[in-house]
Amino acid sequence: MSTLPEDLVELGRIVSAYGVKGMVKIQPYSDDRSALLDINQWWLARVSPRNGALLSAHTPIRAQRVREQGTDLVAALEGVTDRDQAEAMKGTSVFASRSQFPSAPEDEYYWVDLIGSHVYLEDSGEFAGIVLEVMDNGAHGVLRVARHQTDAQGEPAPVLDAKGRIQEWLVPFVSEHVPEVDVAARRIVTRFPLDF
Repeated sequence: MSTLPEDLVELGRIVSAYGVKGMVKIQPYSDDRSALLDINQWWLARVSPRNGALLSAHTPIRAQRVREQGTDLVAALEGVTDRDQAEAMKGTSVFASRSQFPSAPEDEYYWVDLIGSHVYLEDSGEFAGIVLEVMDNGAHGVLRVARHQTDAQGEPAPVLDAKGRIQEWLVPFVSEHVPEVDVAARRIVTRFPLDF
């Protein structure tokens, strides 16, 4: 039995069976499918679509063959040999260990590595927020940032709106607005205006 890695990343979801020999169709969560195409040790689990809570334990499975099929992927999984078995997996999320991801090309990043990074303003060096997620608007990525500032003890403190909710800031993830990304330090520098 494989040991459950601590660095699992959810990469996609099985949406249906494919064919009659037990293959599955997977909807990847990112346009970059290299992790699913290149890693053959996957972990499957059921996840609540409402709140992301884990509904079942992670189960290891080997991907024997994976190929692109339009915007989806099609995979043959070890031990899954007929359509009924594949159909029973519908709705299951696919995870892989972050440590197994292929290296990203220079000046490209896995979005999962940006989540939780601290964002600073280029002109003042001011701490401005923490990346909650990276979204795709069709043309480029967008950083969804929870606005924060440094409190008197030097700790991050959320910036709240009039209703007591954390303010959010959307930053286009393009070099014009984000000239510096340090994944190891979890630090991003932007010149995008806070009041935009």
